[in-house]
Amino acid sequence: MKKVAGFLILVSLYLFIPQAFAELKIGEVPETVTLSDELGGRLDGSPWSSTELTGKVSVIFYVDPDEKDLNNAASEALKAEGFSLEKYQSYGIINMAATWLPNFAISSSLEKKQKAYPNTIYVRDYKKALVGQWGIADDTSDVLVFDKTGKLVFKKEGLLSEQEVKTLVETVRSNLDK
Repeated sequence: MKKVAGFLILVSLYLFIPQAFAELKIGEVPETVTLSDELGGRLDGSPWSSTELTGKVSVIFYVDPDEKDLNNAASEALKAEGFSLEKYQSYGIINMAATWLPNFAISSSLEKKQKAYPNTIYVRDYKKALVGQWGIADDTSDVLVFDKTGKLVFKKEGLLSEQEVKTLVETVRSNLDK
């Protein structure tokens, strides 16, 4: 019995502890992640790398397709600001493995989003790479803001309240000229 209990503890440590240590925290630069080929990439099929998160203030909406409208108010608030594209970039990264919807249906929806938000770069994550490597929430809508050095300065998992949307916009604004 002691051997079984010991084995279960070891399995638990192996499965759950690495995820806890992988959690991306405010003030940290995330581990480099590249989405290409079977892992995903941009809508045009080219790779995307988190190394792109430097040089500009970057906002990532990491979204489960089933929660695609959850933070539309935040998207609209950022769009309304009209931030200079020389200093600001937004990414919509779609957690393709978080839904039962077929990839072709999600891709069709992404094409519509691209028309509504032409300055946003849309990326597919087929294998939940950001969930695994950055420890961000799965099956929801995550909003992340990175300063020009690639350091995380804002993070919210799930629905942003009206106040959090204001904080998001102010965080972007305050980091544009740093």
